[in-house]
Amino acid sequence: MARKRKRRSAARRRYEFLRNTVLAGCAVLVLLVANSWADAWPYVAGVAGFGVVGGVLWWLWRTDRLLRGGDRRWREQDAIRVRHRSLAEVDAMHWRDFERYVAELCRRDGCTDVVVTGKSGDLGADVTGTLPDGRRLVVQCKHYAPHRYVPSGDMQKFVGTAWLHHQADVAVFVATCPFGKAALALAVRHRILAVHRDLLGQWNTGTPLPALLALNGTGQGDRAHRRRWKDTYGA
Repeated sequence: MARKRKRRSAARRRYEFLRNTVLAGCAVLVLLVANSWADAWPYVAGVAGFGVVGGVLWWLWRTDRLLRGGDRRWREQDAIRVRHRSLAEVDAMHWRDFERYVAELCRRDGCTDVVVTGKSGDLGADVTGTLPDGRRLVVQCKHYAPHRYVPSGDMQKFVGTAWLHHQADVAVFVATCPFGKAALALAVRHRILAVHRDLLGQWNTGTPLPALLALNGTGQGDRAHRRRWKDTYGA
């Protein structure tokens, strides 16, 4: 206890010495300024002015950062809300309306000659069209409940008709639910763009179809695209 009291008293003496030194220095500075106020006041006023301007600029910069950060977070949250609301509206569609909705997204992104062909015996081509670069587009649409998964059988049928029967340059499988692992593996192997529920939300909220075409089941596209990606980024 005696040692603790001794350490505390020593620390208190150092604190009091430092405080008294600072106060004495401030007092001397005030006296010097007071005695030579006529000569010193422009400098004092200049320092004070710089201090005020600096404080105002810092406050403006800090406020701008806070506002920008709040606006960015609000926009991100609003985009998520819009996406969820839009997908809920998509879920409520009839499957024929869903095919027409996908066709409208294709038209929005610059596709021409877009036709909704979904009917009995369409052999997997629910929507066809021409991409802005001239390639033939063939789309298969599946309006399933969000909790379901697209089975590999559906993907097998589309793989079997998209390239040979429909002569597709680009084949897209759009679903309102996720894809099963086997279905995704088929999409990767056969260069099918698998637009699962999350990608559908992005497409719906403004991401253009050409930006999605570099992706497929694994998110890295076909072999050629993955090779270019690896060469560019070393991933």
